[in-house]
Formats: sequence, C-alpha cells, structure tokens
Amino acid sequence: MSAAAANPRRILRVRVWDPFVRIFHWTVVTGVLIAYFTEDWRPVHKLVGYVVLVMVTLRIVWGFLGPRHARFSDFVRGPREVLAHVRDLLRGREPPSVGHNPLGGMMVVALLTTLLVICVSGWMMTLDAFWGDERVEELHESAVNVLLGLVGLHVAGVVFTSLREGVNLVKAMFTGTKEFEVEDPEEERAILAQAAEGAIETIPMSQQREAPART
Repeated sequence: MSAAAANPRRILRVRVWDPFVRIFHWTVVTGVLIAYFTEDWRPVHKLVGYVVLVMVTLRIVWGFLGPRHARFSDFVRGPREVLAHVRDLLRGREPPSVGHNPLGGMMVVALLTTLLVICVSGWMMTLDAFWGDERVEELHESAVNVLLGLVGLHVAGVVFTSLREGVNLVKAMFTGTKEFEVEDPEEERAILAQAAEGAIETIPMSQQREAPART
C-alpha cells in the first residue's frame, strides 16, 4: 500500500477564533479606516476613537480571561522562540500554527500597544491640560504613522502565511474556523495538539464540498 493511500489527504476544520475576537478585529479595522479619513470631521473622529479605545481595552482583558487562542499566554513568546520560528520559516520547516504563530503574536502586541497610544494621546488632546501641547500631538501623529507601517506588515504577513500554509486566514477571521489540508500524520498531530478539546472536525477530501463548515 502506498503512503498516499495509507494517509489520505483530508481537511481538518479547527474552531479557533471566538465571537468576541472576530467582532473586535473587524470593528477595529472599520474604526481605523473611518478615523483615518475623518481627521477633519472631529465629532466622528473622536467618537470612533473612543469606540476603538473601548474595544482595545476589552481585548486586553480578553487576553487574560478569554478562551485558549484569545489569551496572550497562547501566542506571546520570548525572543528565543521568535528567533527559532524565524529560522524555521527561512528553512521552510515551521510547524503549522492553529492560533497566532510567534511572529503573529508579536504583531498583535505591537498593534494593541500602538492603538492604545493613539487613542490615549488623542483623548489627551481634548483635555485643557494638554490643549495645544505639541508633544502630545506629535506622539499621536507618530503613533498613527507607526500603525500604518504595522498594518502593511500585518497584511503582508497574512497573505504570505495564507499562501504558504494553504489556509485562508481572512475567511477564518470571519467564520472563526481554520481549514488545514493535511496528509502527513506528524503535521496532523501538531495541529491536534494545539486545538481546543471538541474544536476539530476531520473531513476526507472527497467529502469537503458536501460537508458544511462548523463555526
């Protein structure tokens, strides 16, 4: 019997992102776009800024209280693990990641931190104590520029990882479910080890069109 017959290709559907993480993600994406294009329309700009600040604060709390893949402990890694991931990536040997990989975890922390700086500095600019303070204004503008750079890197990383792993990460952030096409038993075990209990479904490739996604 051939190896392909012994280990038929199949789809692993893994529930990863909970409803709050998905709502947070797309609310912030929408909020940042609106805020960027309403800089001169102050009432809308300020309102959106407060919404984003609330969402970022809730996401930080959720990073400690939420389900497995929403928690910082699941994806925030130290420098050694990040460098090891980069080395594996350059060699084409990085293991599959159900949640955020180490580089993705760094990006999440960087984005949350930058958004927090933007929102807080923007709020400070509305206070009498900091009215007209150029230092606060420069901090706000600099943080926005940093955010634009991070967003560019984030989008590039999502496209690269989606193509490399064959997983539609954008779709997963809508549905909450990642779909991994696997054949290698070791790769399957690596995915299963990262998945929360009861959050995975295995579908033979021949049935993938008929089987509905579970979210």
